[in-house]
Amino acid sequence: MAAPQPIALDSCSKWYGQVLGISDVTWSTDGGVIGLLGPNGAGKSTFIKLLAGLLRPSRGKCTVFGASTFFSIEARRRVGYSPEHEGAYDDLTGLELVTALAELSGVPRGKAGATAAGALDRMGMAGAMNRRVKGYSKGMRQRTKLAQATVHDPDVLLLDEPLTGVDPLARKQIIDQVRALGAAGKTVIVSSHVLHEIQALTQEILVIYRGQVLAEGNVLEIRALIDQHPHRIRVDCERPRDVARAVIGAEHVVRTSFDDGSVVIETRDPDACYDLIGSVVVDEDIPIRSLTSPDNSLGAVFEYLTTRKGSGAP
Repeated sequence: MAAPQPIALDSCSKWYGQVLGISDVTWSTDGGVIGLLGPNGAGKSTFIKLLAGLLRPSRGKCTVFGASTFFSIEARRRVGYSPEHEGAYDDLTGLELVTALAELSGVPRGKAGATAAGALDRMGMAGAMNRRVKGYSKGMRQRTKLAQATVHDPDVLLLDEPLTGVDPLARKQIIDQVRALGAAGKTVIVSSHVLHEIQALTQEILVIYRGQVLAEGNVLEIRALIDQHPHRIRVDCERPRDVARAVIGAEHVVRTSFDDGSVVIETRDPDACYDLIGSVVVDEDIPIRSLTSPDNSLGAVFEYLTTRKGSGAP
């Protein structure tokens, strides 16, 4: 018999009275780092809280290694959770806080202090672990939350908006730690509504919108979903109207528009359009400052998917 998957949801729904959290979600993963994407209110936190065992599904199943985290203590011990909003005991030091939470997570009392110190050190908090939490900055609180989420060496990590409010140095430390956890065989779910943050962490994504899964898998594969949607190419140059006039007659060019000294070309054949732009600027000697594609990013994929869903398009 095959081993149970680290995470599996089967026709899982959660609602709060008349408010829908997630709706009929069926999804599973074999592990690694997965980016959970969606705008605010999409259902990301509900999804994570169901996995953490903090919420009970209204319908369907939500399991970690085959067991419900809502009912199984053993399943919950295999999970580390870093919430978006914390209610920390501010009068404790960072070390005291993480030590207490380590004990609650099953770390033996005689080892909890050293284990907590090691977790804080890995998150760059060694120099501040003996200070009271109430004096911590937002970034320091985030790193402390991540330390407590990893202190008991869980198999599954649930990180809800872990990069919010952190400075660039802390951001790099957190990203490096998340990547290392994934490389070590852990299953890590990282939620965010900031797309470039996810791109820095992983290529595997799960897109949630209005409580439903819109897309899942490798971002490069999902990128192919917009191949039938016109691609935009932005040409920042000195004579944008001359470029527009030269390309508008091409069969693959859908439309052109102007934006702050640039021409934005929408095309159904990006490769052919790049060749055409190259020929035009050379033949007409038009200096170009930059040539970019706003659609060649995870942000464009996300925008297209959510816009398509919201409009009811197939």
